[in-house]
Amino acid sequence: MTAPIKPRAFPFRLVLFLVTVILLALAAWYWTRPKPVAVLVSPAERGTVEANVANTRAGTVKACRRARLAPAAGGQIVRLMVHEGERVSAGQVLLELWSEDLVAQEKLSRQQLNTAQARIHEACTVAAQFEREAARSRQLKSRGFISEARLDQVQSEARARQATCEAARADAGQAKERIAVARAMLDRTQLRAPFAGIVAEVTGELGEFTTPSPPGIPTPPAIDLIDDSCLYVSAPIDEVDAPQVQVGMEGRITLDAIAGRHFPGKVRRIAPYVLDLEKQARTVEVEVQFDDPATAKGLLVGYSADVEIVHTRRANVIRIPTAALLEGNKVLVAGAGESIVKERQVRTGLSNWEYTEVADGLKEGDRIVTSLDRPGVKAGARVVVEQASKVQP
Repeated sequence: MTAPIKPRAFPFRLVLFLVTVILLALAAWYWTRPKPVAVLVSPAERGTVEANVANTRAGTVKACRRARLAPAAGGQIVRLMVHEGERVSAGQVLLELWSEDLVAQEKLSRQQLNTAQARIHEACTVAAQFEREAARSRQLKSRGFISEARLDQVQSEARARQATCEAARADAGQAKERIAVARAMLDRTQLRAPFAGIVAEVTGELGEFTTPSPPGIPTPPAIDLIDDSCLYVSAPIDEVDAPQVQVGMEGRITLDAIAGRHFPGKVRRIAPYVLDLEKQARTVEVEVQFDDPATAKGLLVGYSADVEIVHTRRANVIRIPTAALLEGNKVLVAGAGESIVKERQVRTGLSNWEYTEVADGLKEGDRIVTSLDRPGVKAGARVVVEQASKVQP
């Protein structure tokens, strides 16, 4: 009878070798694996999202009142009372033209008025005397002391003298009108400010001749006057966006000259026609006025400006930075610390260049990857959060 064969014991050294190989492989994988991509994230938080339209080309800061002034009559400038940058009040004389001939004409008209008034005194005094004589003659006729023919003669003479008095008054009236004409002609040689403002430009100089613009031939104005107490921005809006804009809508104004600052405003006018300029998109001119004139104080007319007009606003909605959206309304969601990025489909609502409303697909607090332009950032990538930015309210 043969003895039973004992099973061979598994070599301990082989087990140790296999464990060592596995550990070395794990160590090699760990030390050679791709490093996690550092990403920026922004939490999905509640806030306000606005839908707005903006100008297609740069707008311009303009004054509510601006007058390019020239005298009503042509002539030589003999007095120039203002300089560029000077503030003037309404009605202030800005310049005067040579007018000695008109001054002499006015003096002559006043002398004629004085002569006419002297003739009035003379003629009317005589007329009053003849009227008294006619009254006495009527009394004498009633008593039978004078004839009917004599009474008619005296009364006719009284009426003639009264007519002479009225003619003298008419001459005085004509003399007054001649003075008014002369005064009006003199006023045409003076250029007055139609409103208070600042002199932007003075074209004429002492001794130069200036003339008003003939029809169809524009000439430079003698003085450019600006009322800078009221400013607005005129900007072109694409014809596609124009139907969404209404007078009174809220707008925000930004200026290239003052970076980082927004000026609140409201739409004050929408042009009733479309501008169709060659080689340019068809646009509608929209005017946005500054809400507080004090905030616009010191701004220069002619500054380039951009406007955003808010036509829809939703508050207390979940929103994310618009830059975090992928094609097809997808986002990348990262966990805390080191994690694997996951792609998620979302349904969006209102959107602008800064924020997008998320109607479905995210919950408040989800961490959305915003640094999509970094190499290696894609669904399934291992990432580590470098910085979490707070969504502004």
